[in-house]
Amino acid sequence: QVQLVESGGGLVQAGGSLRLSCAASRRTFGGYAMGWFRQAPGKVREFVAAISWGGNSITYADSVKGRFIISRDNAKNTVYLQMNSLKPEDTAVYYCAATWSNNINYVPSSPTGFGSWGQGTQVTVSS
Repeated sequence: QVQLVESGGGLVQAGGSLRLSCAASRRTFGGYAMGWFRQAPGKVREFVAAISWGGNSITYADSVKGRFIISRDNAKNTVYLQMNSLKPEDTAVYYCAATWSNNINYVPSSPTGFGSWGQGTQVTVSS
């Protein structure tokens, strides 16, 4: 288990940008694939982006490709989600997730593929 704390959410106008951060508690961040999910009111939690613990494998949901960038800094035990060209439909609570794997390229995209979750941070995009 790893404790995750998200930050960086807020209110932004459409077309604007935000950068979310997720800090992990464990001393050893390597070995954990990391992901971002989001959940809007009345909707199921959906996949946004994920990155392998080696950083070489990355996957995005079609809805955010070309606008969002996931990255990680293993020295700082932190994963980031840079969100550009934000749209009102991006409004949701964003959750950071982690899962351990001995495969350096493992990058799940389903919520069931992750075992640890943060508390979430609210992102609101006004039109």
